[in-house]
Amino acid sequence: MPHDDDIRRAVADALRRHLNTTAAPPRPMIDADAVNAVPEGGTLTIPPGALVTPLARQAALDRRVTLVPASETKQTAPQPRTIAMGADHGGYAMKEMLKAALQTQYTVIDCGTNSSESVDYPDFALAVAQMVSSGRAWRGIMIDGAGIGSCMVANKVPGVRAALCYDNATAVNSREHNDANLLTLGAGLIGSSLAKQIVETWLATEFAGGRHAKRVDKIMAVERKYR
Repeated sequence: MPHDDDIRRAVADALRRHLNTTAAPPRPMIDADAVNAVPEGGTLTIPPGALVTPLARQAALDRRVTLVPASETKQTAPQPRTIAMGADHGGYAMKEMLKAALQTQYTVIDCGTNSSESVDYPDFALAVAQMVSSGRAWRGIMIDGAGIGSCMVANKVPGVRAALCYDNATAVNSREHNDANLLTLGAGLIGSSLAKQIVETWLATEFAGGRHAKRVDKIMAVERKYR
């Protein structure tokens, strides 16, 4: 009659053989290196069944990288692009003009102001910047008399890279090289026609990535250091 030890060994051997024949292939793994290879604010598609490490999830939070399951990328329809717009009294008229032009192609969120009465530009620059930082807006546009103060305010908000542009060249550079997500304009310095050209150029220009991605990452690293 077999002893208890012999029975236990036989059961263990049978279980081991079963696991060896039925073991699933190893699951792909997403680690922090995979997340860090994605440009700041970008999207990383997660293959079906992949394991995402805790460090990878933290890196995604730190670098604002969106982790999207492959199934969702196939099924989710693209959402309309949303632009948050704001202005002080000096930029009110230009905001209204640009908003009317943009609403034919984009969803526009108007953060104020709503008249030419004197107001403080930091309040409205902050509102636009918060819309961009939170992801509720794809891009932001803020207009005051010179565009300088609003740019300063917006760049205090985590995740925002605001750029003051005054011609097409600066509009292209701010997007291609710096991945700017908020544009400031000086209504007292440029006319309506040039403002339209700058906005159209800025919205249409894609981030070039490559060597510029590393530099933008360093900009964001400075921000994280002083949070």
